Amino acid sequence: MTQIRFATPADVATIMQFVRELAIYERSLDQVVATEALLEQALFATPPAAEALIAEVDGAPVGLALFFYNFSTWTGWRGLYLEDLYVTPQARGTGVGKALLKRLAQIAVERGCSRFEWAVLDWNTPAQEFYKAMGATIMDDWRICRMSGDALTTFAVAP
Repeated sequence: MTQIRFATPADVATIMQFVRELAIYERSLDQVVATEALLEQALFATPPAAEALIAEVDGAPVGLALFFYNFSTWTGWRGLYLEDLYVTPQARGTGVGKALLKRLAQIAVERGCSRFEWAVLDWNTPAQEFYKAMGATIMDDWRICRMSGDALTTFAVAP
């Protein structure tokens, strides 16, 4: 049976491992610059920048959901944003991912969030179908915009 719990500082190495495995799956390992120390600071500072849930089966970690709040001016309320959802290959198809998403939905409702949102890669059709089957809407008319690294620095100091 899958157990879902909030991460503790003792989970930071596992979280970092899962982040790397997710990056490999998403073909982006070269973009991971986070360290265990950075994750520990982000997750367990006061206030935390983000929170994490760990899924366990028979006491072994098999999944991660890392999330934080965003805000909608249209609703006037905060929302819950899922940054990373990861389930180990051996645990996929066993309900772990659904259990993590369900717990996040419960947290969103408990905390008065008006939305629960996340992004999915356009090529990851298995994930898209999984999300749709649970009632999520894939918002085809929206695109994520990102500025980072040199582009961010250059823009920040440009006249």
